[in-house]
Amino acid sequence: RSIMIQFSEAISINVVPESIFALYVVVATWKHWDPEVASSSITGAFISGVAGTLRPTQGLETTFRITSVEKNKSFTAEFGLPLCTATFEHELLPSGHSTRVIHRVTFKGFLAFIFGRLVGSQIRKGLPGTMQGLKRAAESTTAT
Repeated sequence: RSIMIQFSEAISINVVPESIFALYVVVATWKHWDPEVASSSITGAFISGVAGTLRPTQGLETTFRITSVEKNKSFTAEFGLPLCTATFEHELLPSGHSTRVIHRVTFKGFLAFIFGRLVGSQIRKGLPGTMQGLKRAAESTTAT
């Protein structure tokens, strides 16, 4: 039987989804708006199936795969862990001239409970800072 642990964070950002998505696709600059990321890269274009690496500010470098991309709407990345998968969903919901941004993290698999507590607790603590950083970056790039 598969175990699942899930949590999310949402924020409203005063820009259109395209402005936020533009920050997502430049993977090497995630560290500029996400205080939890020391470095990140992908091996090709920002499309479904591309592989990448991410080194958190606390922890070891790990590999991931982008499993879905809907331009200006969403993208999902999966990190493989022993007997567990960590899925990071990024969703952009337009609302007039602003965007509701949801980042959802799911640990699924036999060891989800363990990884959800060990790794997930750190991610959960960092998620509000990540969202604030994304908001600052998106709103400052569109300021006149």
